[in-house]
Amino acid sequence: MNRFAFALTALLLAAAPAAATPSLKGDVTVNAAIVTVGDMFDNAGALSETAIFRAPAPGTTGIVPLADVASAARLVGLTDFDNVGYTRVRVVRAATTVDAGLLGGLVSHTLADRGITGPNVTADVHFDNATIDIKAEQSDTPAQLLDFTYQPETTRFSARFMIAGIDQPVDLAGAVQLMTTAPRLLSTVPAGTILTAADFEMAPVPLSTASAGGLADLDQLVGRQLLRPARAGLMLKATDVAAPTVVQRNAIVTVLLSAGPMTLTVKGQALTAAAAGEPVDVFNSVTHKILHGTARADGSVVIEASGILPSVTTTASL
Repeated sequence: MNRFAFALTALLLAAAPAAATPSLKGDVTVNAAIVTVGDMFDNAGALSETAIFRAPAPGTTGIVPLADVASAARLVGLTDFDNVGYTRVRVVRAATTVDAGLLGGLVSHTLADRGITGPNVTADVHFDNATIDIKAEQSDTPAQLLDFTYQPETTRFSARFMIAGIDQPVDLAGAVQLMTTAPRLLSTVPAGTILTAADFEMAPVPLSTASAGGLADLDQLVGRQLLRPARAGLMLKATDVAAPTVVQRNAIVTVLLSAGPMTLTVKGQALTAAAAGEPVDVFNSVTHKILHGTARADGSVVIEASGILPSVTTTASL
């Protein structure tokens, strides 16, 4: 090699950056069961993914003395590293909190899969443990329901969960209350009120209470007339309402009779109250006859030809 080539080579070698020496970190946060060289050292290079320690349990902190770090590093081939003065490394394992809400959601999902709950029935899940606070490894699936037994007659259940980052399963027990919704009056309303959807809010109620109490659905109440006063917060039964009264007792009503091509119209006094489609008796003060008809939605009464004397013609009086 001539003198020029040797000088050029030396210049290039001098200019080439030296490989950075791994540098020890003082505080480390991991999200796995294993601590790697790359977790504990900056510039770990090819050893970055090499396991060096087991991580502490999720949500806990471990302290590793410097001597243990050096010994473990040598075992994986890292014999030299920079240290700015750390005497130990603090290792924190990140965690997700698994609580009663998350586990109860898994139970509810299982009940739905089994057809026990549905669009109008939900599950209110209560665990026997007053407080559930489990630290799980950070994961898209921090908990899984492995086994589930439910006894509808007692409402009791037992469940086995696997928690991410925890080797042993967690067994829990509790009770399920099946819930539904029912219309609840927003304000106190007087008897005779024609109810609308705006009179109600949908409120949760135990399914057993709704069934035993015969609570009405919203479509059984809207457009119906309240038979008696009802206070705010009350959940009504179908027997608390009736079809709206369109003919009032003793009211003067229009009576219609279709006879052939003609329709006769007179006034009469209703002897009974009636809703649309219900029978009503009307007294004709002119003929002093009682006519038997059917109430219409507009408050008039229609009389069939059979409801008056057989001799009625288009010129007869009702």
